[in-house]
Amino acid sequence: MKAAVLFARSDSIYKQIEGLDVYDIERDARNFAGPYPVIAHPPCRAWGRLREQAKPRHDEKELARFAIDQVRKFGGVLEHPESSTLWADRGIPKPGQCVPGSKDEFGGWTLPIQQFWFGHKARKNTWLYICGVDPGSIPVIPLVLGEASYLVTTGKRTKKWKKEITKAEREHTPNELALWLVDLVSKVRI
Repeated sequence: MKAAVLFARSDSIYKQIEGLDVYDIERDARNFAGPYPVIAHPPCRAWGRLREQAKPRHDEKELARFAIDQVRKFGGVLEHPESSTLWADRGIPKPGQCVPGSKDEFGGWTLPIQQFWFGHKARKNTWLYICGVDPGSIPVIPLVLGEASYLVTTGKRTKKWKKEITKAEREHTPNELALWLVDLVSKVRI
């Protein structure tokens, strides 16, 4: 199986998984031209709930738009925070907007997950935009009950009963989620 990972961290777990063509900041994902399905993790700070406080690069919003175009063209998945404004910008159906089983004009649909289910220290609510894989064909999603012991915060609204994760921990993809996403894109049929 061959797949491309776009916008990976330099120290990404994806670099240790066989069969992946990984694009980090050095390789620049904008050089990707196919033909493999993609796992895209474009920068989210310009799109997320805290975007008003973020200081993204001047071209950062275009990176996410580029990633959506690649997912739609070659199939695969894009991962972004819950309530990302990228969904409205690119006309992606939000969870619950479509009748179950329906898709957008590109065959895409949105799956909400919690990264906590895949081993993240915090809940980290996430939306996955998936093209080329039917909802009934996705790998089994682990369900972890209970509360995460850490929070994703900016440090301004801390809760003393839980610890905050670091910036690096916010950006890293948990190993189990990375493996699940690789399994997911192995099922892409365009």
